[in-house]
Amino acid sequence: MADNAPIRKITIVGGGTAGWMTAAMLSKLFVRGYEIRLIESDEIGIVGVGEATIPAIREFNQLAGVDYVEMVKATQATFKLGIEFRNWKDIGSSYIHGFGKIGQDVWWLHAHQLWLKMQALGKAKHFDHYALNCVAARQDRFCFPDPRNPGSPIAGLDYAFHFDASLYAKFLRGQSEARGVTRIEGRIVEAKQREDGFVDHVVLSDGRTVDGDLFVDCSGMRALLIGQALGVGYEHWNKWLLCDRALAVPCESVAPLTPYTRSTAHGGGWQWRIPLQHRTGNGHVYSSAHVSDEDAAETLLANLDGKPLADPRPVKFAPGKRDRAWEKNVVAIGLASGFLEPLESTSIHLIQTGILRLVALFPGQGFNAADIAEYNRQHDFEFTDVRDFIIAHYKVTEREDTAFWRYLKHMDVPDSLAERLALFESSARFFQHGKAELFREESWVQVLIGQGLKMRHDPMVDMIDPGELARFMDDMVEVIADVAKAMPTQQEFIDRNCKAPPLPAMG
Repeated sequence: MADNAPIRKITIVGGGTAGWMTAAMLSKLFVRGYEIRLIESDEIGIVGVGEATIPAIREFNQLAGVDYVEMVKATQATFKLGIEFRNWKDIGSSYIHGFGKIGQDVWWLHAHQLWLKMQALGKAKHFDHYALNCVAARQDRFCFPDPRNPGSPIAGLDYAFHFDASLYAKFLRGQSEARGVTRIEGRIVEAKQREDGFVDHVVLSDGRTVDGDLFVDCSGMRALLIGQALGVGYEHWNKWLLCDRALAVPCESVAPLTPYTRSTAHGGGWQWRIPLQHRTGNGHVYSSAHVSDEDAAETLLANLDGKPLADPRPVKFAPGKRDRAWEKNVVAIGLASGFLEPLESTSIHLIQTGILRLVALFPGQGFNAADIAEYNRQHDFEFTDVRDFIIAHYKVTEREDTAFWRYLKHMDVPDSLAERLALFESSARFFQHGKAELFREESWVQVLIGQGLKMRHDPMVDMIDPGELARFMDDMVEVIADVAKAMPTQQEFIDRNCKAPPLPAMG
């Protein structure tokens, strides 16, 4: 059938993290009969503030043929066991959303159910003590998981990376070009469409044209093709997610090298801290309706660990998503498809899943409507799912010290989130809504307990003798503490295995 005839020319509009991740994956998987071009302009800056990832990035790197040691060295990367949230429940509070398993189950009952019972009896430690990722993070320790020892908590250790996003894009560009991707330097000024509305070619500022069968829009928030050319609408979520500005600034590194991202809540937003081998990335995400740009910059600079290495760089954004991420022969990847603040380090992950979804539903010349509809259905589900998890951080809080926090604590939330919170309050139970759901039970549990949600334990926990349960939980804490203590510090691990060479001096 003509509809199944393969397409030949793939044109990626925009570079940066989204563009070069797309090029790297497609050039690795589509090795015969495809011409892949990427258009980017040195005149146009990239957002490039996303430097923290979640564990699924390891799967992407493996599929794209990325050697993790080479990547760590090339991108000044460090390892990430989770995210510390400071001042989110209330001022002075702290908890870690750690990757990987929490403690040990009894029957079908998960560790948080056991902890809730002990907490009600006044016999529980801070929840962080029951997860190896959290304990190791607090001690600045890191090592790889050891699947050869399935009975130890070390087998379930999960991790991601912090890296310099611009260096990651540069690294992937080298791999992509080595596999035949053609980079075209130029600034796009117009997209020309066929009679049926499909994009035929784009026009560069010097008059050159670049055609394509499939166009991947990685042009960031400008959304040159999906938004400007094809006119696909945008669904705004600013009634739940108030932050619409960010300031980003690097600063000098300080010891120790922490294996986690830090998110510190302020009066009208929050500040990120991401440690790399050569510097620390920082940023202040805030609501322009509640905080002036000047005050946001002052707060950011006053809370750096080291000397700033540049002036704060502003970024404006609108939380939400495209009504459709795939329209005709254009697929939007990255910020062109939507934006969710990087509170849970999902920006790069959403690029990754968009690319893998495109591979799974890759079109022929006919661009079958069923494939496009399925892509858009999954895109909507994923963005909405991540949206709800991020909203939960703001909704479940005891803070009312500013107008920003008062609004968030008392606002109405989407029904999908309200139903999930009600189930947690009733019995701390979690049921996955679909395979594409990103955040699993461990993530929801750590965040909701850390944020202060009042939950009742599953009544089945009451079948366990309280004395036996107390001894079981004490043993769990002791084993996790011993395993963490035996791990090297992250600095020792990096020095031994993947220390990055110094970057060339700028001048």
